[in-house]
Amino acid sequence: MKGLTDIPGIRVGHASDWEALTGCTVILCESGATAGADIRGSASGTEEFPVMEADHVAPVVHAVVLAGGSAFGLEAASGVRRFLEQKGVGFDTGVTRVPIVPCAILYDLAVGKAGVRPTREMGEAAAAAASDAPVPQGAVGAGTGATVGKLFGIPQAMKSGIGSATVELEGRWSAVKVAALVAVNAFGDVIDPDTGRIVAGTRRAPDSREFADTVRQLKRGVRSGFRGANTTLVVVATNALLGKPEARKLAVLAQIGVARTIRPVNTPYDGDVVIALSLGREKAELTALGVAAAEAVSEAILRAVRLAPTLGGVPGLKE
Repeated sequence: MKGLTDIPGIRVGHASDWEALTGCTVILCESGATAGADIRGSASGTEEFPVMEADHVAPVVHAVVLAGGSAFGLEAASGVRRFLEQKGVGFDTGVTRVPIVPCAILYDLAVGKAGVRPTREMGEAAAAAASDAPVPQGAVGAGTGATVGKLFGIPQAMKSGIGSATVELEGRWSAVKVAALVAVNAFGDVIDPDTGRIVAGTRRAPDSREFADTVRQLKRGVRSGFRGANTTLVVVATNALLGKPEARKLAVLAQIGVARTIRPVNTPYDGDVVIALSLGREKAELTALGVAAAEAVSEAILRAVRLAPTLGGVPGLKE
């Protein structure tokens, strides 16, 4: 399986700055994808999200951008719009074609170089690099500076990154696929849903690999707060045919995979966002698609931490 690029019509590209520890990820769907979104976190940073609402005049989106750099990283989407405009891709206004490009950001300024953020040029480079090859995972793109487990700040956090996974339906819907790409930069710990054990998260001390268990510490009265900042960004895509309301519901159901694998989740200091994309003409029940989406998201989150190397002094599991 290739991850999100298993869905025909999807191409993925990354731009990464491994010195400054930031980057962006571009998901291209140049032929247009019906889209819906669900925001659960209280610290989200987004651009062009109203285009995914059911009553918006734009019927489809042409790309999605995920970026580091906090709100500064929204600039990367301008480069993707420029890239697509030069190819004649976009919503036909009668005068020109305007590419529809929603963007969501995560906060990675506490690692690497805080003054270096994804730029328009970086967004354009990621779009130019996009392909339908297997999705590169780990500390790349929007996940270059991503970390998890920040109850005690970056010194006791762990490295994370990008993960991607695909789930195929069975039986009468065996032609249908649901895939996910996740940039994991969570405040909480990443949990293996099958065992209930922490895979990556807050460590007891800067020189320790023993987990502090964020949920337990919070229940004991340890205060949280703005500690390195966070946010998990998710894109799910399917080759099943959906309208905008159904795409939004798929995004809602995909959030179950985030809640299943990150604890605590959707905190006041996370900007957790899911975008769902529909490309293709296959038919499947929405509930079944939601089950598959949650499974794909959960697996993608696990891959994001398991494939992340140590960077910027923050230990990763890849070693």
